[in-house]
This record gives sequence, C-alpha cells and structure tokens, in this order.
Amino acid sequence: MNRAPLQRISEVTQRFPRVSLTHTPTPLEFLPNLSRHLGVNVHVKRDDCTGLAMGGNKARQLEFHFGEARRRCADTILITGAVQSNYVRMAAAGARKCGMDCHVQLEQRVPHMDECYNRSGNVLLDRLFGATVYDYPDGEDEHGADSNLERIAESLRAEGRRPYIIYLGPDRPPIGALGYVLAARELINQRDNLGIRVNRIVVASGSSHTHTGLLMGLRIAEDLTPVTGICVRRNADLQRDRVRNCASDLEGMLALAETVTAGDIDVRDEVLAPGYGRVSEVVMAAMRMAAKLEGLLLDPVYSGKAMAGLFAGVSDGYIQPSESVLFLHTGGLPAIFAYQSAVEEALHGQPENAGIGASRLT
Repeated sequence: MNRAPLQRISEVTQRFPRVSLTHTPTPLEFLPNLSRHLGVNVHVKRDDCTGLAMGGNKARQLEFHFGEARRRCADTILITGAVQSNYVRMAAAGARKCGMDCHVQLEQRVPHMDECYNRSGNVLLDRLFGATVYDYPDGEDEHGADSNLERIAESLRAEGRRPYIIYLGPDRPPIGALGYVLAARELINQRDNLGIRVNRIVVASGSSHTHTGLLMGLRIAEDLTPVTGICVRRNADLQRDRVRNCASDLEGMLALAETVTAGDIDVRDEVLAPGYGRVSEVVMAAMRMAAKLEGLLLDPVYSGKAMAGLFAGVSDGYIQPSESVLFLHTGGLPAIFAYQSAVEEALHGQPENAGIGASRLT
C-alpha cells in the first residue's frame, strides 16, 4: 500500500511531546469460537495489554498528557473520574513511573453501590500507588469536577508544587486523543501485514477521545473503515455531538481541514440502559460469552458494554454476516472485582445467551 498517508499521521502528531508508557504494538487476535457462534468474523485489538498498571486504552492517551506535563516541568498530576475510573488508576501509575506525585478526585457517578465497589478494583490500586484521594459528590457535573481540580491545584501551588491537570470536560484540548491517532497507524500496519480484512471497528465511546482519535487517524491515513462507537455514558444524540466536537477540536490542534465528517460518526446506544456503570443482563451475557468461548476477560463498564453492543448489532442485522469486525478491547479489568456482587449474581442466575441472538448460537 501507499505508505505516505501513514507517514502523515507521524508528521501531524510529532510536534506534541510524548513519554513512553505502553507496551506496543498490542496484539491483534482472531476469535474463532466467538466468530463461529455469532456468524461474523471477529478480531480483537488487545489494548487491555498496554502494560501500564494492568493495561487499558488510557495508557496511550496518558503518553501525551505526561509529555505535556514534563514540558511544563510539572511535579504533580491531578485527575478526576468515576470511583472505578480506569483513567485515574493509570494516571496514578504513570505519575509514579514518571517520578511525580498524584492527586485524584473520585466522582460519585454510580449510586447505590456496595462497599466492594467503593474499596476494591481501581480504588484499591489508586491507594496502592499512593495517590492522594478526594471525593466529589456530583458525578454528572463535569465543569464542577474540573473547577474543583483547579481549586486543589491552587492549594498545591501555594505549597510550592507544580501541578498539571488532566481535565474531564469537553471544553479542553483533546490531548489524549492523540494517542489513538497514532494507534490507527499501528492498527493499519498490523491489519495489512497480517492480511486481515476489517469491514468495521467497534469501540466503547465515553469521553470520546479513543473513538475520535482512532477515527481521525484512520481518515488522515485515507482509510475509510467505519468506526462504530458503543455508548457507555450518554445517549446516541449526545454522544454524536461529543464526537463531532472532539473531532473539530482535534482538527484544530493538528492544523487540519475537515477530516472527520458528520457521516463518519456512527454511535449506537441500544445497550446503554440502565446507564453509566450500571450492569445489565446483556452486558453480563457478553462478558460470560467472551470468557467461556475465548478466555477473554471484559469489564462491566466499557469493554463488556461494547461487546454487548457488537452482539446487538449482529442480532438486529446492523452488522451483516458477511462482515469482518475488529473489536477494540479498552481494558478496565480491575473493575471486575469492584462489581463482584453483580458478577456473582450473573453466574448463578442469568441465562447464558441473554441478549445475544439465539439463532446465531445454535
């Protein structure tokens, strides 16, 4: 293939500082048992294997945030996220790897959760990394959460510290999305070297930085493969706007003309209910099926919901039997332990094929 478009990805991202935090390239694997059951070919891009603190997609994003933090001579990282945030966990680990302190703010996004949720999984790892932990009561106030980070940063500056804030809200430059602009180059190289046909990529879509960065990288490389984002926090209309705005901001950062069009933005919210961080039968069914057929672990909040979205797409015909689908595994595995009660309940009572097209599984 023509390598010039791939080189363009390097050219537009190279002016942004970056540190090495990941084990890349991550594997690209065929899932034969799952493919046979679903009736479509499914490959998985194993970004749960990025290496940093049990892996996950956020490691690629953090390489650019920590690059910018070092450029500013920061000695402390501040970040906000849900109680079981994978981003927070990996930022705390990255801070230690880069010789920095870390202050993390945990937002109460998921109500009525048990003690295991509030103490195990990512929270336990945050504390193991020695992060200073703050609580924030409102999980649906991105601006308020960011503003509170700024107040914490101000108090740290008064102590002579040099903090760098990783913001949550969409009104900040999407620095983390650069990690998946570069990941698109890695993915294209692997696909072509292995001779794999990919008709569609399926990925969890939350902050949208992974979804948008990957989509942007593909289009910069003149690759028109559709990217389907499975909504994990907002409905499809809100998430479509989120991706569109992030793409516009990213184009501005990279000094590009319009690269991602409205027609490129594909989001689906059929498996979003009952909401962010809440477990449903279809998500647990997807987690069980991936584990039992492929020994592949998924988390309840992101990768499990994205796989459930893939299953739903097959069941309703949105994904055709002739397609070859690449599933981007975003990690998040420590959260399995925080959702122990829900997982145990599913193991004891849920029909194995709940929410999956039964006709495909016979």
